[in-house]
Amino acid sequence: MKAVVYTEYGPPEVLQLQEVEKPTPKDNEVLIRIQATPVNYGDVLARNFGKISPRQFNMPFLLWFPARIAIGVRKPRIRILGAEFSGEIEAVGQAVTRFKIGDQVFGYLGQSFGANAEYLCMPEDGMVAIKPANLSFEEAAALPYGGMTALNLLRKVNIQRGQKVLINGASGGIGSAAVQLAKHHFGAEVTGVCSTPRLELVKSLGADKVIDYTKEDFTKSGETYDLIFDVLGKSSFRHWRSALKPNGVYLLASFKMKHLFQMLRTSISGSQKVLCALSFEKPEDLRFVRELAEAGKIRSVIDRCYPLEQTAEAHRYYEEGHPQGKVVITLDHA
Repeated sequence: MKAVVYTEYGPPEVLQLQEVEKPTPKDNEVLIRIQATPVNYGDVLARNFGKISPRQFNMPFLLWFPARIAIGVRKPRIRILGAEFSGEIEAVGQAVTRFKIGDQVFGYLGQSFGANAEYLCMPEDGMVAIKPANLSFEEAAALPYGGMTALNLLRKVNIQRGQKVLINGASGGIGSAAVQLAKHHFGAEVTGVCSTPRLELVKSLGADKVIDYTKEDFTKSGETYDLIFDVLGKSSFRHWRSALKPNGVYLLASFKMKHLFQMLRTSISGSQKVLCALSFEKPEDLRFVRELAEAGKIRSVIDRCYPLEQTAEAHRYYEEGHPQGKVVITLDHA
């Protein structure tokens, strides 16, 4: 089968289309013919990890070393990237009961990657579920990670209907899902913060208000929020506490050591809280995201699609920083 392989860290050019062995499902596994797989931040991070220092890492430096071991110290340990996917089941192991040949599915591989290929195998009790019937393969492939992560993190803060929620980084995979979930699932009044080109995108997702951070500092507007969800984690509680209500929460999806210290300090004193949260996805979360998608409460937005043989170009376009939606790699099995 064809797969996009990388054997060294570096620019998009290290991604090469090659012939590799087609996997065979074990008794408890399904063989999935991949139709679509998006480019995510994790793919680009893994491809570039040879140059990522502890300071550049998007999490506390204590986590950098185990991440380097997992991804590979001198060269990549995992040769095929791609963490999200959609496709069709081509074969099932003899012990499989939840799926059958021909089922259209979507799923999430996490740090094991492997979706930048024509086929992959997954255990039937893994992070794989029937694809939302109202989404295309491209739309479904772009949904699992952002949808499950946003859902897990927002559940940690017990949002009440009518509360005011601000999402910083509202146009990315996690942020765009958070806008939709906060508005359509939790019933909050949502403000999205993003750059100028993405304002219309965030509005289309259901945000009640959008703020262009290149033109306006929302901390100086006088508005206060029950929850500020900082997806990127590039600011601090000290900078944004004036925009929080007295019992408000500053929630981070990506954080550094300084944020952990802020969380510790606010847990001891003060009514405003900092929450550095990790998302631990489970198969039932993916199935719930499917239900939300079929109910029209969450969707993904596609910016551009590339064929598998142009995966390097897809990475390059993603890294330029201009996508207004997901960049998706598609596979033609004809």
